[in-house]
Amino acid sequence: MNSSRIVVLGNIVNPKSDKKCEFIRNGALVLKAKTVKGEAQYQVEEIGKEKAILKKLKDEKLKDGFQLIDYKDCTIMPAFFDMHFHWVQDDVREMPKANLLDWLDNYTFPTEKKFQNKKFSKAKSQHFFERLTGVGTLGGACYSSIHEHALDDAMNAVTGDFVIGNVLMTMNSPKFLTQTKTEAINLVKKLAAKYKTRYALTPRFAIATDPETMLETSKIAKKQKCFMQSHLCETKNEIDFVTNMYKEKKGFEKIKSYTEIYKKVGMLGKRSIMGHGIHLQKDELEMLSITDTAIAHCPTSNAPIKEKGLGSGLFNFKLIEKNKIRWALGSDIGGGPVLSMFDVIRSFVDQNKKAGVTGATYKKALYRSTLAGAELLSLDKKKGNLDIGKEANFIVLPKIKDSEADNLEALMERYVNKGRKKRLSYDNLVEKVFYKGHLVFSKS
Repeated sequence: MNSSRIVVLGNIVNPKSDKKCEFIRNGALVLKAKTVKGEAQYQVEEIGKEKAILKKLKDEKLKDGFQLIDYKDCTIMPAFFDMHFHWVQDDVREMPKANLLDWLDNYTFPTEKKFQNKKFSKAKSQHFFERLTGVGTLGGACYSSIHEHALDDAMNAVTGDFVIGNVLMTMNSPKFLTQTKTEAINLVKKLAAKYKTRYALTPRFAIATDPETMLETSKIAKKQKCFMQSHLCETKNEIDFVTNMYKEKKGFEKIKSYTEIYKKVGMLGKRSIMGHGIHLQKDELEMLSITDTAIAHCPTSNAPIKEKGLGSGLFNFKLIEKNKIRWALGSDIGGGPVLSMFDVIRSFVDQNKKAGVTGATYKKALYRSTLAGAELLSLDKKKGNLDIGKEANFIVLPKIKDSEADNLEALMERYVNKGRKKRLSYDNLVEKVFYKGHLVFSKS
């Protein structure tokens, strides 16, 4: 795109909150270029009905004119934020998952070992992040392997606004994926200084990372203003394992919960995102709330085993919200089997509906997979939806007949229904993807 202004026509979906979402039939987005470091980056200048906006632009008789892009009858919505996924687990998405810890030992760890090979890592990173862009995900929080070059590969290959971290594994891990405390701490020190706010301190979980390493690296992360992420209370056997183990460690003899371990090592806070949080006790909810720690909920990964999930349980979003804990959605590739956030949206709505839980609407799921993710990364002033002044980061979905798009819930259901019979087809649903107003993916 070379014009200083671009007008994009289509049906526009603009999430605002759990209960509020603009839905503009026959709408128009006006994008205006802003030069940043010699590059034209587009922001939303105006959003509204096509007829009114085109008339206004014509009346203004813009000297430089504008470029018109017509996606009539297609749907335009913000790009997704996936707040918890492992790019190095792409090859184990559909492996048997009867038990979290067994799945890690039998499939995940051997797969992550392969990333010690630099050629393998680089090729995989290019392939994975091209696919990630193609499903419309342009932001989120990502886990890499223990290897420094794999983290670099991910940082270089990704398009969008992501925090990424190399997992730390210093104990209870296979020999081929185990670091010494010194190796882990020095690597965090190096990568945090290199990537700063793009870096996420990432102890795999308290089972695999010793408390001394977590404590020292959390200090480094806070100094560099990095994000922090790990797994928390995903399954009951994981909780029993970690709490019993830590009660035998000096200084942790009196701990009462999994969350308390992370609190003692400095892993909780406004820039912390904990994956899952399904089986949380009352005191843990209070700790997360007081420290303003966020949760990434991964419905496709937590889903029953027959749905290719790990069978971890149903996330109680109402209890989380009652305790004023921030949360957003994630795919948890490879615990989750499908990369597209449309499958995550479907799973969130379907699981709660089946359980008789009210309030799990498509509107809510859309907000939690776009603007809510941007909020967790403190990017919501510039990204996350299509409000005026924000970056033009959006996806274009295929045409839907007028009669099928009478309201937002009906519209979203039509798109979700497209992949119900074959979930992997969600990865091919998006037609176009724009980042800062530039086309970064096109299916045709």
